[in-house]
Amino acid sequence: MSVSFNVLILCTGNSARSLLAETLVRDLGKDVGLKAFSAGSKPKGVPHPMSLQVLAAAGHDTADLRSKSWNEFEGENAPRMDLVITVCGSARDEVCPIWPGHPLQVHWSLPDPADIEGEGQQAAFETAYQSLKARVEKLITLDLKAMSVAEARTALNEIHATSPGGAD
Repeated sequence: MSVSFNVLILCTGNSARSLLAETLVRDLGKDVGLKAFSAGSKPKGVPHPMSLQVLAAAGHDTADLRSKSWNEFEGENAPRMDLVITVCGSARDEVCPIWPGHPLQVHWSLPDPADIEGEGQQAAFETAYQSLKARVEKLITLDLKAMSVAEARTALNEIHATSPGGAD
């Protein structure tokens, strides 16, 4: 892979799943040239506290994480995305902006851990983290720059289908 391959992870609120995935791609993918971003169609404005807690407990730096709109990534001054991954059904079903460069788009749906309140919430966030980690660990083994769009889409969809919680 070249020096940089930009990955944008989308979800509606950009407070839980997309931030978990952004952090995983950022940290696990940095040695293979992946650069991670995340955004939401209707951002909550702040990361979910449990997202930050689970990431910090796993040793990730959370200092720069923020909930942001996908509008940051659609202008001519925005970084050009190579891959856009939606991690929730509502973001997948929304009309997304036209991303500069027309990146490859795939869907890796996961249940929203933020929907769980009380005692089971931490376990839901940890499950989402582990499921996303399994996907990202497979993602970083792919040489996406050397693949055709069809080959890359097939490989990325296979990652989702064979990962924990990967049934849509």
